[in-house]
Amino acid sequence: MLPKGNKKLEIKLFQSIGYKLIFNEKYKLRINEIMKINTNPVRGMKDFLPDEAELRERVKRTIIDTYTSFGYRKIETPALEHLELLTGGDGGENEKLIFKVLKRGEKLDIASIKDEKDLSEEGLRFDLTVPLTRIYANNQGNIPLPFKVIQTDYVFRAERPQKGRYRQFMQCDIDIIGEESGVAEIDLLMASSKALLNIGFDDFTIKINDRKILHAMADKWGFEEKDHDSVFITMDKLDKIGAEGVQKELASRGFSEEAASKMMFDITQFEAGEFNHLYLNDDVKKVIEAISLTSKGQFKIEFDPTLVRGMGYYTGMIYEIKYKDYPGSVGGGGRYDKMIGKRIGNDVPACGFSIGFERIVDIMMEKGQAKDKKEKLAIIFDPEKDDVKRVYTEAEAQRIINKCIV
Repeated sequence: MLPKGNKKLEIKLFQSIGYKLIFNEKYKLRINEIMKINTNPVRGMKDFLPDEAELRERVKRTIIDTYTSFGYRKIETPALEHLELLTGGDGGENEKLIFKVLKRGEKLDIASIKDEKDLSEEGLRFDLTVPLTRIYANNQGNIPLPFKVIQTDYVFRAERPQKGRYRQFMQCDIDIIGEESGVAEIDLLMASSKALLNIGFDDFTIKINDRKILHAMADKWGFEEKDHDSVFITMDKLDKIGAEGVQKELASRGFSEEAASKMMFDITQFEAGEFNHLYLNDDVKKVIEAISLTSKGQFKIEFDPTLVRGMGYYTGMIYEIKYKDYPGSVGGGGRYDKMIGKRIGNDVPACGFSIGFERIVDIMMEKGQAKDKKEKLAIIFDPEKDDVKRVYTEAEAQRIINKCIV
């Protein structure tokens, strides 16, 4: 029974969890009669049959093995986190996409509901970085620095599904906590590029920028410091809406036309290959030089002053990996030196990288790479006439030498 006189809240509450409900005169609710059970997966989520499931496992294992060879160690965190952690201002636009979990049992006192905060105190994680900062804050006394970690797990975002973008998706992250020099970025990018090469990807391009450079450019264009992050959110849409679309959005949000014009001029210069590289700082130069020396011509790394990345927690270098003409990126990350400080009171240097697992698997599926090339053997026998014990003994002997017996 829901309280009288609070009909708008009742509708909002139940619409937010996806049910179509009908209110009668006594405020009782019933779910629309189900004529046929929908056997499709929930929108934005996928089932995986054996070929694709096995491909996913092979790709994940290759990534983990590569990262392990660079000294990273695996950790795991729960899928559910406290909403106060998830909505702490670190997730940028992703905070609008949180799947919130309703309170249960005695905790959900419908009669006392005043606003949405009374409905939920937990949500599904939208990335693996926010939980990592929590686990470090909770265990810092037992963690030697630098702390090099791997996380491979599902995250959840309530966004509009499209190719390469799902509501539940696997992230494969590495992070280094406690190293403030550019050595950390070099290690992350070397390990991640090696993982991509081991999967079978080459001819990709690492794009790199620095939030400090972005802030310097925003100052030069004439945007006020308090507006920088808001400007960057719009600038991050450059690939989707183009330079003209970015300028229109900035104008619609009341930003200076002169500042927007200067910004568009520099972006146009960059796209034409005429951008002034005086913006480059020494940290970015050193990373580009180090990675270029190790690439052996299999991939490229280049400065991209238009690269923003949407997360609000980045403080230094940021990077993405583009693969040929594939839309979007197949990996990205950056430095977030201020994020842990929000949990423990003092800043700890940290940076990370996430491989775009789902997009990589999609590309491999399109290329027909799902089939496992491992040889499979079949032992044919008649259970009525043949010695079954001898057959299974032979099968086990073949498995010992790494043969697959079906």
